[in-house]
Amino acid sequence: MPKGKKAKGKKVAPAPSVAKKHEAKKVVNPLFEKRPKNFGIGQDIQPKRDLTRFVKWPRYVRLQRQRAILYRRLKVPPAINQFTQALDRQTATQLFKLAHKYRPETKQEKKQRLLARAEQKAAGKGDVPTKRPPVLRAGVNTVTTLVESKKAQLVVIAHDVDPIELVVFLPALCRKMGVPYCIVHTDQPVSNTHTHVSLSFAALHMAMMSEFLQLNNHVVTNELFNPEQNDLQFINDLGIVDKTFVVNICFFLPSSVKTKQLLLNWWRPSRPTTMTDTRRSVISSDDKLLIYRFTI
Repeated sequence: MPKGKKAKGKKVAPAPSVAKKHEAKKVVNPLFEKRPKNFGIGQDIQPKRDLTRFVKWPRYVRLQRQRAILYRRLKVPPAINQFTQALDRQTATQLFKLAHKYRPETKQEKKQRLLARAEQKAAGKGDVPTKRPPVLRAGVNTVTTLVESKKAQLVVIAHDVDPIELVVFLPALCRKMGVPYCIVHTDQPVSNTHTHVSLSFAALHMAMMSEFLQLNNHVVTNELFNPEQNDLQFINDLGIVDKTFVVNICFFLPSSVKTKQLLLNWWRPSRPTTMTDTRRSVISSDDKLLIYRFTI
């Protein structure tokens, strides 16, 4: 092959051109001008958004949220901490059913009773006063008087009284006078008139005595309201701390992973209001001293 000449090869046929799809052009009407919106300051109106975080909540909503945070963060004294535990739902349902039978009479029932008494007097049968039926005794002062005189058979206290100072002394007074008491969730009405912070069973029907004694036995043997079994009225609620604070503590703790995980669980809202003895025993004494040094 002579130098300088290139070998002639076969020419490759060019690839068939892909048929391009002809898109239909949009017809623009020249009478309508395109005016893009400008969302700058003082310009077009902003689009609608979720403005929940800008809402100024009512005062009672702000107070109850702040109170919930304080109850979780601060060290709650034993007298208030015991109101975080209430009677179980099954026993509370029996209690409300029994209390429903001892509700005070309504205005219509009182009117009918007095009308029947007046008709009996007009008929010449004499004015016989009707005996007062056994009813629930309500009100803090009334219940306190019954407990001090040991006439109360059972005291029922609401768990969410505000301010708590109204009933904070009642559990200690009941234990001092030997009167059974219980704390219930106030999600069911007990009275005809209005919501009460405390109720008391003073006088009872003989026909319902067995039902009451069975309920009273449940309350007395309940570990939450038995002074010999429950230490909740003598234990502070340690409260929870901020997430950043807990992370800083875990950084300096030379303890096990289990203890660090326990500390990380403190700040979560799902944590129960009171720390049990098992949780408190996991933390070693050295860790307690280190945590105390960080908190002061």
